[in-house]
Formats: sequence, structure tokens, C-alpha cells
Amino acid sequence: MSIERFQVGPRMSAAVSAGGLLFLAGQVADDTSADVPGQTKQILAKIDAILAEAGIDKTHIVNTTIWLADISNFSKMNEVWDAWVPAGHTPARATVEAKLATPAHLVEIGIIASR
Repeated sequence: MSIERFQVGPRMSAAVSAGGLLFLAGQVADDTSADVPGQTKQILAKIDAILAEAGIDKTHIVNTTIWLADISNFSKMNEVWDAWVPAGHTPARATVEAKLATPAHLVEIGIIASR
């Protein structure tokens, strides 16, 4: 089985392709001054870019995990998510409340996509 890594860093890669699947590391916003919808939009744009680099798009996403620093922001995040996911291509998904890497990060999203 071949393994391909994207945006390789010293600690982790942004994505790794293996066995016909693309595994994205949890993505967070770069501009943490943004609110939950703003951070969610930034993250989804990063995901779009990583998927494009791997030669696929969001219709290939099969599983998503979303971590929220405060679960009371679930509906705010979903407003952005629902507008982003193409009709008929909703992945399996879990959303949980979790302490994120820094208090400024409000949302983190990880995905698995079919390649």
C-alpha cells in the first residue's frame, strides 16, 4: 500500500493518503479573533484546499469529527456547515465538546475522505 503525505510538518502532516482514504489532521482557524461561524468558515476553506491538493473535493468526505470548545455553539457552527456540505453528500459525523489546543480555538474539524 502506498502512503502519500500532504503539507508535511515537523510534528504532523495536514493529510495522509493510504488505502484509498485521505485522513485530515484536525484543522483549526488561523485567525482566532473570529467567532464560531468565522472560525468554522476558515476551517472549511482549509479543508477545501487540502482536498483539492489531493485531487478530490468535499463530495468525497465519508466521516467528520467536529470538536467545539463550547457545545452551546452547536447551532452557530451548523449554520456554516449546512451551507457548505453539498446536498446528498452529507458524511457520517460526530460533534463533541472538548478542550481545544488553546482557549482561542473554538472549533476543530477532522475528516476522512475517499480517494
